[in-house]
Amino acid sequence: MKTLIFLLRKEFKQIFRNKSILAIIFMMPTVQCLILPLAADYEIKNINLSVIDNDKSTYSSALVNTVIASGYFKLQGNFSTFSQAFKTLESDQSDLILEIPSGFERNLIRENKQTLFVAVNAINGTKANLGGMYITNIINNYNSKLLLQLIPPSRFNGAPTIEVASSYWFNPLLNYKSFIVPGILALLVTMVGGFLAALNIVKEKEIGTIEQINVTPISKGLFILAKLIPFWILANIVFTIGLLIARFVYGIVPVGNLGVLYAFVSLYLLAILGFGLLISSFCNTQQQAMLIMFFFMMIFILMGGLFTPIESMPHWAQTIAWINPVSHLISVMRMVILKGSSFADIIVHTIYIFVLAIVLNIWAVISYKKTS
Repeated sequence: MKTLIFLLRKEFKQIFRNKSILAIIFMMPTVQCLILPLAADYEIKNINLSVIDNDKSTYSSALVNTVIASGYFKLQGNFSTFSQAFKTLESDQSDLILEIPSGFERNLIRENKQTLFVAVNAINGTKANLGGMYITNIINNYNSKLLLQLIPPSRFNGAPTIEVASSYWFNPLLNYKSFIVPGILALLVTMVGGFLAALNIVKEKEIGTIEQINVTPISKGLFILAKLIPFWILANIVFTIGLLIARFVYGIVPVGNLGVLYAFVSLYLLAILGFGLLISSFCNTQQQAMLIMFFFMMIFILMGGLFTPIESMPHWAQTIAWINPVSHLISVMRMVILKGSSFADIIVHTIYIFVLAIVLNIWAVISYKKTS
């Protein structure tokens, strides 16, 4: 026990002597928690729209005004021909083109139907898909209001109608920050713990102090444990800072038990720190460790379910995402913070992370080559 305390004192002194590490540990997550949720907005706005109004009637003008007033579209310009408008689409000045044919108002009144043409710039698939859905829904709503004006419902009309009453559970205001902040916090905890652990042993190798430790009777398990505990404590502090920012900046109050959340995060940190120490034991330079950790972090982030739903991925990708520890942390964070899930609800995630933590840390101890 005295040996472990001595090693922990050494590790904490090394950490607090390095001002850059302190900035990485505390300043970087704080700034990212404040900025990223504001920038990572899932709602697409400011879609540039070019309009070709061949009718120039009261109804066509009302339709254009309705689309612009929705707040999702920004009028790029009115054009007389499709070729002129298409040039703005080719130069990426416009995202959509709405063409209203001549006789739009006359055909609506006389024939009760009219076809509109919408051209979508599909280079950005997400923006094109959402932009097309937005304008389609706006036109459909405009059409419904127009029908009520032209054909008022009869007092004795017995036609059946269906009304849908929606209830949004766990996020009633559909606030995207409530959805994305827990996921971003999960990524920051992973990056802080993983990168710092991956660079730790390698740094000892580069400055030569590892040789002094190797000639001592300190066991490999005790050495790895001394490397793991300081960053486990600091990562929990980072997690606490993130929760405070979520509470006082974004107004996100965890619905579930904080004890359940901290217990899972603490277990998760043992796994991710063990993974970082495992990489560190195989590398000889910090550059090697950073590149390898960056490779895995890209997979962890992109296949963690933060930006793309795991259910929408191919089956082979869903298998990789299930193996990905970050996907489990993101799921648990959202379950506990938004849904108020208990320990029984996250038992599958807990068992997997527990097994992963044991395997990775044992592997890190075995792979560390101590020479005497």
